[in-house]
Amino acid sequence: MIRRCLHLLLAAAAAALLTAPASANDAQGVWQRSDGAARVQFSPCSGGLCGTVVWVKDPNGPGKVGQQVFFGMAPSGPNKWTGSAFNPADGKTYDGSMVIDGARLTTQGCAFGGMICKTYYWARAH
Repeated sequence: MIRRCLHLLLAAAAAALLTAPASANDAQGVWQRSDGAARVQFSPCSGGLCGTVVWVKDPNGPGKVGQQVFFGMAPSGPNKWTGSAFNPADGKTYDGSMVIDGARLTTQGCAFGGMICKTYYWARAH
């Protein structure tokens, strides 16, 4: 009887792991902005995730390959991370967040306590 209960408990635990929400590992990798202007690679850094530009459509634009644009993105809820976002266009750093919903990543940079925000949508680069 105890052995059967242990087997059922282990099976339930395995099923829970297979259906767990996205983790930081799910956000890792290269993502392309929906307008095709840039690709950013998210990798572990300082206990969270950081995003570095790995490709830009316009090499003469403000974004440069190798530039870090997301810093210290730490888990803040299911499929959500918060940290800082750097905007190469104006040279300023904002409160940043990112959310994974299926195959789409949404990033946002906000100023003035969230009163003014800019949102970008991303898909995994192939």
